[in-house]
Amino acid sequence: MTLALAKPQLPHHCLTLPGISWEKLGEIEATFSDLEEVRFVYCDGVLELMILGTEHEYYKRTISLLLEAYLRAKQIRFYSCGSATLGSKTITGRKEPDESYNFYSKKPTPDLVIEVIVTSGNIDILEIYCRIGIPEVWFYEAGVLTVYSLQKGQYLKTNPSTLLPDLNLETLTKYIRHPDQYDAVTEFLQEIAVP
Repeated sequence: MTLALAKPQLPHHCLTLPGISWEKLGEIEATFSDLEEVRFVYCDGVLELMILGTEHEYYKRTISLLLEAYLRAKQIRFYSCGSATLGSKTITGRKEPDESYNFYSKKPTPDLVIEVIVTSGNIDILEIYCRIGIPEVWFYEAGVLTVYSLQKGQYLKTNPSTLLPDLNLETLTKYIRHPDQYDAVTEFLQEIAVP
């Protein structure tokens, strides 16, 4: 009888490094510059390196496709800002969002940041975004979409979205979970077109 040994599963796809200066952060990032699947989160001298997998990328793209379909259907002008790094040495924090958007006009800071959480670290991402002044942050984790709106210097959970108050978040979440990405967008557009 032969026993098949399962590959050991890493409990986390996140490496946390404390005591990292801003300058050291730049050196570490340069080392990983050829690896697109590695993301950096930095706040107050703590650096987390995360490895993005196919599940993360699938949900990130699904949310983007659904949101962009909604915005076009409702004729809301938008500008995709992608995952450009946000933050600075001044605020001692940096983060690459999974997706980000401006509404109605291009701006230096996104109006909306979207984060898909498959593996999470210990850094408070909302703290970084608060320092930057991002008006709204969406987290998608374990099949749940949670919306945070920046109000008087702190994030509060909101439903509906402050930026898109007519968007039904339960309907959106249903289609994020849909087993087929293409069909999800098609059926979502059909549902939101119904008066």
